[in-house]
Amino acid sequence: MAGRNVPEDYLEGYARILTEVGVNGRRLTRGELESRRAVGERAAEAGCGLRDLVHAYLSFTRAACSHLPRAALDHVLSAVEQAVDALAEGHERARLVAVRNEEAARREFIDDLLYGRSDPGHLAERAERFGLLLSHTHAVAVAEGPQVYDDIHPAVQRVERALLGRFGHRRILLTTKDGRLICVAPADQDDVLMYFAKQAHAGTDGGRVAIGRPHAGAGGVVHSYEEALNALELAVRMNLEDPVLRSADLLVYPVLTRDRQAMADLVLSTLGPLTQARGGAGPMLETLSAYFDSGCNATEAARRLSLSVRALTYRLERIQQFTGANPADPAHRYTLQTAVIGARLFDWPAKEL
Repeated sequence: MAGRNVPEDYLEGYARILTEVGVNGRRLTRGELESRRAVGERAAEAGCGLRDLVHAYLSFTRAACSHLPRAALDHVLSAVEQAVDALAEGHERARLVAVRNEEAARREFIDDLLYGRSDPGHLAERAERFGLLLSHTHAVAVAEGPQVYDDIHPAVQRVERALLGRFGHRRILLTTKDGRLICVAPADQDDVLMYFAKQAHAGTDGGRVAIGRPHAGAGGVVHSYEEALNALELAVRMNLEDPVLRSADLLVYPVLTRDRQAMADLVLSTLGPLTQARGGAGPMLETLSAYFDSGCNATEAARRLSLSVRALTYRLERIQQFTGANPADPAHRYTLQTAVIGARLFDWPAKEL
């Protein structure tokens, strides 16, 4: 009997090996070892645990060799050691292949999900295997930091342990893509995304996290993911300091640049004269950015620029002389601030419009 629900055919040929080894004390042949490795692989593929398999072999050995003299038993025990080692090697080999296949399938699914490839119906079926119900609405959070992150990076594993420890029962997908950490969660579970943002910010040594808007279906995941990526790019171009950004809060920027030519005309007509200033338009543009970002508070803007308030005030006066617009005047402020936003979005004056 094999025992522990291990099929009898997993022991096929083993009785003959024990008999021959008990008689002449030889070691197992290469073919015999390979046959045990094959048994280990079959057991793993069938879901039979290694402990059950080893127990079955040891039980069979004890029953078959109870009558042997001590010398013969020593030979048999040596053979058992070789057989069990071969079984374990085959079992581990099969499990490694299964893990690699699973990783490959998961990576293919993630690529298809985030790039919007594959048939939506087939994608939804595969998504359930990885914990997502694409019939629901989802939002995507993306984190990036100073390093390139993959699934085995220590920072990623720490974030994963934290999420699973707190939300293990939730339908969450945590992965990496193009060196960034990504979390896909149901849209009604904003606590998951915010906790991910907190953990990812800490795990990436102060990296930035962007959260896309909720959207429905498989295409919604792609849309939310792209919104998060765009928010990260926008944060760099606009020098936004917030560690966590929501794309919903940044919608004004793409609206302002929807008519690129009109915005470019506004930037050049409003801020173009600043190129005549000593040092070019860059320092003046930096001054305006700091002034508007600080709520038009001259003291705070000066602190951000490491200037005295007097030096800041002088710059603002020079800006008014060049542009004809007073940054402190509400009637001029909107035009100037919109032009500054356009300049930052277009990376002007570093790039020509």
